[in-house]
Amino acid sequence: MSAPFNYDTFVTRNSGYIDQSTQEKISTVRLLFAGCGLGSGPAICAARTGFQHFVLIDGDTVDAHNLNRQFWDFEDVGMSKVEALKKHILRINPQATVETHVAMLDKVNAGELVGKVDMIFDTIDFVDLEAVLALHGNAAAQGKPIFTAMNIGPGAGVLYFPARAGLSLPEILQKDVEAAAAEGNLNYTAVFGRVMGRIGAHLDPQVVREVGKALTIMEDGTACPASQIAVGSFTVAAMAVSMIHDVLAGLPVPAAPFIVVHSFRTRETKLIDISK
Repeated sequence: MSAPFNYDTFVTRNSGYIDQSTQEKISTVRLLFAGCGLGSGPAICAARTGFQHFVLIDGDTVDAHNLNRQFWDFEDVGMSKVEALKKHILRINPQATVETHVAMLDKVNAGELVGKVDMIFDTIDFVDLEAVLALHGNAAAQGKPIFTAMNIGPGAGVLYFPARAGLSLPEILQKDVEAAAAEGNLNYTAVFGRVMGRIGAHLDPQVVREVGKALTIMEDGTACPASQIAVGSFTVAAMAVSMIHDVLAGLPVPAAPFIVVHSFRTRETKLIDISK
């Protein structure tokens, strides 16, 4: 029989990289993962770092095509993503508290969920523009820091929106939303296509090509077919949890409208202003 779980033993080898006061904050802070597909990697990384309190929401189930990049086992196929993720978190830390919601986040439940936690991690599919704006609007209104991440081919991007400071995502996208609405085409492809048009010059040509193909297919309402790979998902997990740690440790973290983008194709990390 294995020894009982002991938190201090569990995080012993964080010492030297995570100081004691920050580790104590990590042990008590409450995290909301809005979207548990791409969010599965950061949630697992957070659990191994010592985070213990999770609220998970996602209405989707694990599919076989998720296994190439998301943090599931083959036996999870067919399970709800939140219940599968809860299972994996508790296998790492059986003392963790994991609240699950088998539902899609929307403008109705966003406020209540944001109110349950201290920090938010957003990987909602941008196809649901209304849900994304509701989550970020409630985070701004309630003064909760929020991180938004994207799998960008052989790399990733993470945006940090501090509590009660700087620009919120709805504010950054306001002109894009207004322009799309004026054209009678207020949907994900119209809004996100404008953002990609601004930052595409800073991204790998391969990424721009694949995202462009996906946006073209999605114009008629087809579900997002964008190619994504494991390297990107692992990069999202590492970047996001590192940035969350730095916020808790009081270290400087680049904030929106700048997105931190790392590419393993070019071996470069860039700060890109998504508003210009």
